[in-house]
Amino acid sequence: MTDLTLFFDSRCPLCAAEMRRLAQRDRHGRLGYIDMRGEGFDAAAYGTTLAAMDAELHGLRADGRMLVGIDAVAAAYAAVGLAWLTWPLRFGLSRPLMRTLYRWFARNRYRASQLLGYGCKDGVCAARVR
Repeated sequence: MTDLTLFFDSRCPLCAAEMRRLAQRDRHGRLGYIDMRGEGFDAAAYGTTLAAMDAELHGLRADGRMLVGIDAVAAAYAAVGLAWLTWPLRFGLSRPLMRTLYRWFARNRYRASQLLGYGCKDGVCAARVR
């Protein structure tokens, strides 16, 4: 059992790449990963909808508590020893702004993937070969 299971969109190159980066840093096996685009995935089994999971990163803690958005991001980074990178997500005064920025980014992750060198066609993105 892991400390935190992240539900990610494997069709999003930035998302998939970030999950790989986290997995590489996860020396103690604290994180688990579930592709919400995988065959047979049912968001209702986790008490939510695919639309909600698609809108923001979701992370299920070992105690059964679901973390959403910046809380899931902060917990994932903390699990791999990078909590210091997420201090603006946890700091009281910056949280509302960070939450708004994260939600905007999550809605535009495919466009961001293209801008950062990934190709998208018909809503499916793949890493550009370099």
